[in-house]
Amino acid sequence: MGHFTAALQAEGSKIRKSKMIWVTLAIFTVAPLMGGFFMFVLKDPELARTTGLLGDKAQILGEATWPAYFSLLAQIIAVGGLIVFGFVTSWVFGREYADRTIKDLLALPVRRSIIVLAKFIAIFITCLLLSLYVIVVGILIGMGVGLPEWSAATASEGIYLLAVTTLLTVALSPPVAFFACYGKGFLAPIGFVIFMVVCAQIIAAIGYGAYFPWAVPALYSGMAGTAGGLTAISFVIVVLIAMAGFAATVAWWLAADQQ
Repeated sequence: MGHFTAALQAEGSKIRKSKMIWVTLAIFTVAPLMGGFFMFVLKDPELARTTGLLGDKAQILGEATWPAYFSLLAQIIAVGGLIVFGFVTSWVFGREYADRTIKDLLALPVRRSIIVLAKFIAIFITCLLLSLYVIVVGILIGMGVGLPEWSAATASEGIYLLAVTTLLTVALSPPVAFFACYGKGFLAPIGFVIFMVVCAQIIAAIGYGAYFPWAVPALYSGMAGTAGGLTAISFVIVVLIAMAGFAATVAWWLAADQQ
């Protein structure tokens, strides 16, 4: 337990002191600001046009309500989170190769599975905090815009939607970690994330997104207007992908001396 605590503290310290965390915070700050602007335009499009914020020929669809806004924030986390959380994961694992510290970690008298577990938990906590940041900033912006239909029930349903979307998105991080180890750096995992995002869009468009794990968070968030035909199998697939990615990453570290 002592080794695990020390490893977790070390990973947390690396993340806190890195520039990576500030980059992700900046990205996740712009996202709710854009969502708030979109709601502001929907709430009063004529005011947006008269003040020059919206062109005369611009067409904006949707409604400016709290349920719609919570769904929009969930979509931001679902799509943006795949990239941002993937970036965090690729940094946590890939930097060991970029900074040439992987040999030092492998030489430590600590089980390698403990180091990998500490990294994943640090990633999980970081991604949850980033999502919490988006939720808090988003709610404050929504209050500033003055969106209608606020109630305790609406808030609880919206926060539940955001929480589940976050968990589904974070669960897709372990395969990224494996590609960071396999590619020994940042390019392979980031390329993998971008490829999966593109595939998710295509597969969801042809109607099979419920069976493609990287499309499940977006569908659950309401990007397709509804839950997108998700079933229990959809969530099981996401869990299996998470377990497979974790197992593959641990296996890679256990055999790292032969790689």
